[in-house]
Amino acid sequence: MIFHISIAADDPRRTATMLAELWRGEAFPFPMVGKGSWVAHAGDDRRSTIEVYPRDMAIYPTEGAGEERYEPVSRHGPFHAAVATPLGIGAVEEIGRRYGCHTSLCNRGPFRVIEFWVDNCLMLEMMTPEMQAEYQASITPENWKAMLAKRGIGPNGESLDGARAA
Repeated sequence: MIFHISIAADDPRRTATMLAELWRGEAFPFPMVGKGSWVAHAGDDRRSTIEVYPRDMAIYPTEGAGEERYEPVSRHGPFHAAVATPLGIGAVEEIGRRYGCHTSLCNRGPFRVIEFWVDNCLMLEMMTPEMQAEYQASITPENWKAMLAKRGIGPNGESLDGARAA
């Protein structure tokens, strides 16, 4: 279970406000973590939050809490997250248009998502209530094992057909 994630943004306040809007939640300053940081609260029963840091902030391990440093970082990377929203497709797309975020309705096979590109470089897969139900019905350990078996891969990464597994 993930309760919060942190992301980088060009304008943390604007991004946290936008994310809070997608959740029908609230955004607040988050000065305890880094200068200019904000946090979006969903206001749900899990206390879901997304911390939004300035794009040039990085966190490094130290003996105590992580140390913040400000330096150039890449705008793109492999991180993304699937995020629930109570809104429908049209409302998510409209928020994306208003904030200048590219959106795209995508079919991931057994479930759909709306790719929502924060600052057009970080993808959040926004899931409407219907999409959340599709995801929860399809992404199970049993279904994952069946998907791997169809590709000739066992649950431990071994090849089921003698070919080299991924």
